[in-house]
Amino acid sequence: GGWTDAIEASSAKGFGDAMLARRLLGNARSLCARRWMGSQNLDMEPEGVVEEAGTPAVPLESRPWSPDSRRCGVVAVKCGMMSLWDKWGVRRPITVLWIDECQVTQTKTEEKHGFNSLQVGAGSKKKKQVPTALLGHYAKHQVPIKRKLAEFQVTRDALLPEGTEITAAHFVAGQHVDVTGITIGKGFQGPMKRHGFKGLPATHGVSKAHRSHGSTGQCQDPGKVFKGKKMAGQMGKDRRTVQNVMVYQVDPSRNLLYVVGQVPGHKGNFVLVKDAIRKIWEGEHLRLNPPFPTYIPKLEDELSIDVADVGPDPYEAAIG
Repeated sequence: GGWTDAIEASSAKGFGDAMLARRLLGNARSLCARRWMGSQNLDMEPEGVVEEAGTPAVPLESRPWSPDSRRCGVVAVKCGMMSLWDKWGVRRPITVLWIDECQVTQTKTEEKHGFNSLQVGAGSKKKKQVPTALLGHYAKHQVPIKRKLAEFQVTRDALLPEGTEITAAHFVAGQHVDVTGITIGKGFQGPMKRHGFKGLPATHGVSKAHRSHGSTGQCQDPGKVFKGKKMAGQMGKDRRTVQNVMVYQVDPSRNLLYVVGQVPGHKGNFVLVKDAIRKIWEGEHLRLNPPFPTYIPKLEDELSIDVADVGPDPYEAAIG
């Protein structure tokens, strides 16, 4: 009754006061509802949220590759870079990627969604860090809470049941992958650093504008700067993909991938790793035969480190 009287009194003063009073009334009702649910020991989170990863309900089985097959990728964490020396003593710059509890969270089929894809998640989070709607999504598909979600389009023969865990053994040493991530932000940079411009002369004819980009337009016609003109601006924090990165070493016991070269992003950032599309066109998957649709663990399997074959001695080839 008191809240109703306050609304009527504020309505007589003006529309703004009435809206404020109604908002206060809604907040009070919400607070009372939460206190009542707390007193009744009721859980406001959706039921069925899984705390730990389990085995999928549908059993997995190995299938043969076809020329048009496309497997699912993984979500990995960039741990940093290091150096490794191969059997010939050649130094290899290596980026270490950690696959942290990567699991299929949703399977989308062409009959229901119009396309075939797999949603995978990696990492973990607390319930209080996740919106209620996303908690309901995890509860519906009976998977644990994930920190990062991503989706990969696959062919029909590469679909996996929900709850399937994808490990580092999904890849084999010697194959090539495409790695996608968010580049390191550099802030506002000039045209020489951002686009590789030559810059203006360093001595004659230039006054305190040696690193500027110079003219950006024409005359009165067209009388504007065209869109997309390379100028100074924000650099980095873009989604980029490095293609044809070779997997030098696979450590399935620790879920680590050692790839040759750099990948975009800071240490600790999530990256997406999938089979190199250009190498698939060349038939690399048929030659190396990685596990399809993914690695299925067996009791008799021994988890050993797989190192890529780097070929003949490069020094003998250079001398010969």
